Amino acid sequence: MDVVHTPVLLQECLTYLSPVGETYEKDAFMVDATLGEGGHSYAFLSTYPDLVITGVDADAVIQQRARERLCRFGKRMNFYHGWFNDFFCTFPSDARQPDLILFDLGISVFHYECSGRGFSFRKDELLDMRLNGDSPISAETIINTYQEKSLADLIYLYGEERYSRKIATAIVVARQASPIKTADVLADIIYRAVPAEYRHGSIHPATKTFQALRIAVNKELFRLPKVLPLAFNTLNIGGKMGVITFHSLEDRIVKKYFRNLAKQCVCPPEQPICICGGMPSAEILTHKPVVPSGREVNENSPSRSAKLRVIRKLHEVSDERARFVLPEAV
Repeated sequence: MDVVHTPVLLQECLTYLSPVGETYEKDAFMVDATLGEGGHSYAFLSTYPDLVITGVDADAVIQQRARERLCRFGKRMNFYHGWFNDFFCTFPSDARQPDLILFDLGISVFHYECSGRGFSFRKDELLDMRLNGDSPISAETIINTYQEKSLADLIYLYGEERYSRKIATAIVVARQASPIKTADVLADIIYRAVPAEYRHGSIHPATKTFQALRIAVNKELFRLPKVLPLAFNTLNIGGKMGVITFHSLEDRIVKKYFRNLAKQCVCPPEQPICICGGMPSAEILTHKPVVPSGREVNENSPSRSAKLRVIRKLHEVSDERARFVLPEAV
């Protein structure tokens, strides 16, 4: 099987999430919450021969590729098909708790190059962008049915696109003539909608709009604030959780949640007496986000915006602390 995707910050993940020298049992248990083609899991299983992993992915197609790639590890590798928030939400209370959890929130190169679902603005593919085919809304639905203001707000909020209103207007005008069905057609509409000087920047002018559509279709920024507390509550005491983000909206959510877990007290300012227990629930192991080296960026350009943050669980989260540390949904 030809592997398309190169896992980002691989050596850094192996180091920060290493089970060696920790207080884990010999056969440490890891959850790869965003399995993809299995690159991170393959490296962890190869490096740590006693490690056992459960890989989670909402996309059955890419998970099948991971199954083929990881079959050599036998019973050390297990699989769950579904969204990661569903996995942690339904995690059995009597099941073994994970010692390590890894989230890589990037979209696999496989989806851009091989999925045929319109993730890439360079291809003549139907505007789908669903990681899970059972999801009810596709990118085509959003582009052809959302009102102009809602479309502009979505592109601005999730894509941080400064020309969101010009782009939304152009999309609405174009779809009045005929429905917009393919990625390359949408990319051309966006290209013609933005000012001439914006067309020749460091990224294609459709990049941020396509990011916004993908985030909206798969509810990425809805799932992330919900899954972080679920995953942390599942994690073993002394266990470590790492999250790789690729844009500022994701990183902001992760940073806020990790900082709140590491605070001595998380009671609101108006609370006269501490009721949260006054003990941090986690230790931040990456005081600054870990970013790829120049060499990695040169060899794997999709890694350029990656940031890794890692924490170690010290205590269970009290009800009061959980109430105050939950990040606001975007």
